[in-house]
Amino acid sequence: MQYIIYCDESEKTGKFYGNFYGGALVRSTEFHIVKNTLEDKKVSLNLLGEVKWQKVTPNYLEKYVELMDCFFDFIQNDLVKIRIMFTHNRYLATNLSKEQRDKEYFLLYYQFFKHAFGLKYSNNTSNLISLYIFFDQLPDTKHKNKEFIDYIHSLQYGEEFREAKLVFKSKEDIAEAVSHKHVILQCLDIVLGAMEFRLNEKHKVKPEGQRVRGKRTIAKEKLYKHINARIRDIYPNFNIGETTGKGEGISSYWDHPYRHWKFQPSTRKLNTDYVSKYKK
Repeated sequence: MQYIIYCDESEKTGKFYGNFYGGALVRSTEFHIVKNTLEDKKVSLNLLGEVKWQKVTPNYLEKYVELMDCFFDFIQNDLVKIRIMFTHNRYLATNLSKEQRDKEYFLLYYQFFKHAFGLKYSNNTSNLISLYIFFDQLPDTKHKNKEFIDYIHSLQYGEEFREAKLVFKSKEDIAEAVSHKHVILQCLDIVLGAMEFRLNEKHKVKPEGQRVRGKRTIAKEKLYKHINARIRDIYPNFNIGETTGKGEGISSYWDHPYRHWKFQPSTRKLNTDYVSKYKK
């Protein structure tokens, strides 16, 4: 058995929320049926190029809705697990060194990968499970990217991963992905983009000098609403701006097919520059 995990990131400094990270996990036993079905669906919809949140337009809205329905059918049946993490701008981390601030992007990414899927609860058998990770192309220097990959690779030597019998067969199994070659990563981009769009209230944006919203904004809001409806098919009272509840216990961190995590630093203070969305 192998877990294939795709990871992506989005808006770092949104109006209300920032540091968006997303992940999609597929077991090797279902990987090819998920991948091939999504690729076939794209072809049937004549979506021959890369699909992504930034490409949503009125003309393509219905096609994106159909593709998301196909994707969420897999999620609802736990063939794909989705995790979304973000921070709230109301709080600022305190007691961080200069090095930690410089590496904030990678430190948060590390926390996301280590904890968001509840991997330590994923394997109660005696069998090893290998990991294969695709990160959407990392944005920093070659040296910092390598350092980050080294940290991810070393997780297998920690107590949590050892107890869950999670291993990397090779450091080459931690790769940077070219997104147009990976349909699961593309679908993750759409879900992550939709959550960032709504949480930062971009659905209310009007072009400068205009009294009404742009057509693309309206199309994106419609796609977000459809995605949210599919999430609520799984969790009827789902709140996109909060950490998803544990349900029946800590194993839910792994068992749930879809979860959000509002990451909060262990030591934090109120951001005095933050303006609440509820203030007029």
